[in-house]
Amino acid sequence: MFVDFDWGAALGQSPILGVLILCSMVTLAFAIERLNYYRRRSGDTDAVMRRTMASVQRGRIDEAVEQVQELSHPLGAVAAGTLHGFSRAPQEAEEIMHVMLNQQKLLLERNTGLIGTMAAVTPLIGLLGTVWGIMRAFQAMSKATAVGPSIVAAGVAEALVTTAAGLVVAVPAVILYNHLNRRQTTMLAEAENHTRMLCVAARSAAAYADAAQAEAAASAVHAVRRSASPSRATVPV
Repeated sequence: MFVDFDWGAALGQSPILGVLILCSMVTLAFAIERLNYYRRRSGDTDAVMRRTMASVQRGRIDEAVEQVQELSHPLGAVAAGTLHGFSRAPQEAEEIMHVMLNQQKLLLERNTGLIGTMAAVTPLIGLLGTVWGIMRAFQAMSKATAVGPSIVAAGVAEALVTTAAGLVVAVPAVILYNHLNRRQTTMLAEAENHTRMLCVAARSAAAYADAAQAEAAASAVHAVRRSASPSRATVPV
C-alpha cells in the first residue's frame, strides 16, 4: 500500500505532512541526545558508596568528597555538595541537599519536555492533515465533471497518511518520555537516599569524635588535679 503511494505528490500538496516530517526529525534528534546523556550519567553507585561510606565513618570528609566526585551519576554531585557543606555547617546539610537535587533535576529534565510535547502534538497535527486532505478531496470532487469513487478514495487515502505519520511519531515519543521520567525519578531517589545515609554516618562520626575528645579532655583535667593535690603526710602514733 505504502509502496505505490505517491509520497512526493502528497508532500507537495499537503504542507501538514512536511510539518510532521520536521517534527519527526526534531524528536529523533532530541531522543538521541537524551539517551546519550542518561547513558553518560549512569555509574556504579554501590561501589562508590562503599568507599565513600568507609571514609565518612573514619571522619575523613574531604577524602569522601573526592571519592564521590568521580561518579557521573547525580549522586556524585549531590553527595559531594552536601558533604562539603556538612563539613562547614552541619545544620545546613538538609537545605544544601535539596538545592543540589533540584539542580540535578533541571539537568535531567532538559529537552525531555519537548519530547513529551511532540508526543502530544503530532497526533493532532496528523488529524489536522486528515481534515485538510478530506476537504481537498471533496473540493476536487465538486469540480470534477465525472464523479467516481477513485476521486474520493485517492484524496482520502492521501489524507489518512498524515494521521498515520502523526501516530508513528507520537507512539515512540510517548514511550521514550515515560522511560526518561522513570529513569529521572529513580536516579534522583537513589541520590537522595544515599546522600542521607552519608549524612547520618557523618553525624555519627562527628558525635563519636566529640565524645572521644571530651573524654580525653576530662581525663587530662583529672590527671592534672591529681598531680596538683598535696600528698598527706602520715604521722606515727
